[in-house]
Amino acid sequence: MKYLKMILTVFAAGLFISGLQFSSSQSLRGLVNDGVDKYHKGDFADAEVNFKKGTEKVPENFEAKFNLGDALFKQQRYDEAIKSYESALPYAENNLDKAKVHYNVGNSLLKSKKIKESIEEYKNSLKLNPDDQETKYNLSYALSQLKNQNNQKKQNNKNQKNDKNKDQKKDQNKNQQDQEQNKNQKQNQQNKQQQQQQQKNQEAKQDNTKQQQQQQPKISKQEAQRILNALKDNEKELQKKLRKIKGRRVKTDKDW
Repeated sequence: MKYLKMILTVFAAGLFISGLQFSSSQSLRGLVNDGVDKYHKGDFADAEVNFKKGTEKVPENFEAKFNLGDALFKQQRYDEAIKSYESALPYAENNLDKAKVHYNVGNSLLKSKKIKESIEEYKNSLKLNPDDQETKYNLSYALSQLKNQNNQKKQNNKNQKNDKNKDQKKDQNKNQQDQEQNKNQKQNQQNKQQQQQQQKNQEAKQDNTKQQQQQQPKISKQEAQRILNALKDNEKELQKKLRKIKGRRVKTDKDW
């Protein structure tokens, strides 16, 4: 990916200041000159001090305000840089200077991840300076970033929807499992109750049988022997009668 081009315009000291101005203007020119030198040396904080002093001396000076924005931008203080650029805009003397303000505001917004706002600033810059290639490049870059951002949002929304559907399905499965578990528990409880009832019935039957056995009359050993002897005597008597019957003569002729 190509690096993002950033235009940095530092006006030459005294570019818009006449040599016939008063001493206060001469002091402003010195502050701006020193600020430019420090800026090129990479001393952005010291350059900021010089440019800020220049804006305090001559608040309506475009160069001091614009260059202060550049020094703040280099320190990644983008919100402050935007304010400084915008404060310089009313004092710009031509469309090119105004275009530079909008361009640098666009760069500050882009660095702050405010892509939509930066696009509008690049468009405003191109309206004032339609042939500026760097502005066109940065506008194209910002548009591609916005597209990527929108695609990422769509993907995130899609992922969130999928996650939501997964959660709903998971909840449904859990509910089904809970219902099945409750059903099984209920069935197990019924089976257990049936088994307990069957066991109670079996125990009651056994208790009834035992009770009946206990209620049957008991006889003594002597009584049992007497009954046995009586049965034997009856059997002997029966045998005698049978023998008598067998000893009789069977008649074969008719008795007229």
